[in-house]
Amino acid sequence: MDSLTHIALGACMGEGFAGKTVGRKAMLWGILAQSIPDIDFLAALWMNTTDNLLAHRGFTHSILFCIIITPLFAFFAERWHRPHNISFTKWLSFFGSVIFVHLFIDAFNNYGVGWFEPFSHYRISFNAIYVADPFFSVWSGIAVIGLMVLKRNHAARKFWWKFGLGMSFLYLSYCIVNKIKINSAVKLALVTQHIEHTRYFTTPAPLQNWLWFIVAGNDKGYYVGYRSLFDTGRYVPFEYFPRNDSLLVPVANSEDLHRLIRFSKQFYTAEKYGDTLVFNDLRFGQVIGWHNPHEKFAFHYYIQYPEQNTLVVQRGRFAKWDWVVVRSLLKRIRGN
Repeated sequence: MDSLTHIALGACMGEGFAGKTVGRKAMLWGILAQSIPDIDFLAALWMNTTDNLLAHRGFTHSILFCIIITPLFAFFAERWHRPHNISFTKWLSFFGSVIFVHLFIDAFNNYGVGWFEPFSHYRISFNAIYVADPFFSVWSGIAVIGLMVLKRNHAARKFWWKFGLGMSFLYLSYCIVNKIKINSAVKLALVTQHIEHTRYFTTPAPLQNWLWFIVAGNDKGYYVGYRSLFDTGRYVPFEYFPRNDSLLVPVANSEDLHRLIRFSKQFYTAEKYGDTLVFNDLRFGQVIGWHNPHEKFAFHYYIQYPEQNTLVVQRGRFAKWDWVVVRSLLKRIRGN
C-alpha cells in the first residue's frame, strides 16, 4: 500500500497498544514500525532500475526481516519509556504484529512481496486491492485525525483506533470476496470464449475495487480485458497482444532483460516504439485501458535507454486522465 496508509494504520495500532501508557508517542512507534519495511527505497540510491525492481519489497518485506528487526524495536522502546508496566514480551508482540501487518497487506497488491527472502525469490501477490485505494485508506485516515484532536485520556480514543483498523480490514475482506467473484466469472468467460491460456491473473483497475483488469494467455501472447462486478453477461471483450519474443533476440544476453522477465512472472510483451525496443510488464495494467483498449501498458521499459526508466512501474499512469476518462471509468464500473 502507499506510505500514507501505512502511517495511518501504524498510528492506530500504536494507540491501541499503548496510548494510555505512553500517550501519542505510542502512535509514533506504530508509525515507525509500520513504515520500516519501506526503508528499501534507499536501494534506489545505488542500484540500477532493474536491480531495484527486485530489491523493492524484497528482503525488507520478508518474514526473516520481521524476526530480526522486531527485537531491536522492542529493546529500544522498552528502555526509552521506563518506568512503565509493559513487559518486553508485549513490546515484542506489538512490534512484530505491526511490521507483519505491513508485509501482509502489501501482498494483496500486484507488485508482490518477498516473504521468503533470501531463501526463495518467489513473490507473494494476491492481486486483490489496488496499491492506492482510497476506500481502504480513508478509514484509518479519519481515525488518525480523530486521535490527533482528542486529548490523551478521552474515552472516544478507543473507538477511533478500533474504527480505523476495523473498517480498513473489513474493506480488505470485501475486496477478497470481489476477487473470488471476478475469478469465477473470468474462468467461465475464458472457457466460453475458447481462449487458450496457460496462465492468467485479475487485478483491480486504479483507485477502486469494482472494475478489474484481466490478462490471460501463454508464451505466444496475451488477451487483455476488463470486467466489472456489475457486468451481467458472460462475455468479456478482450484485445490480443502478441508476446513478440523474437524482438528480444538481439538483447537476449542482457542482464536487464533477464531481471525484467523474472520480475514480470512471464506476463510480458515486447514491442517497438519507433526504433525503440520496449518491454511491457502486463501486471500493472494499461494507462486508461477501459477507455482505449489499445493504450500503452503502465509499465514499459526502454531496453536501449536504461537511464530513462526511473518511473517505470507506473509510467504516465494518470497522465491522460481528464473528466472524459473519469466518466468512462465510472460508466464501465456500472457494468455492461
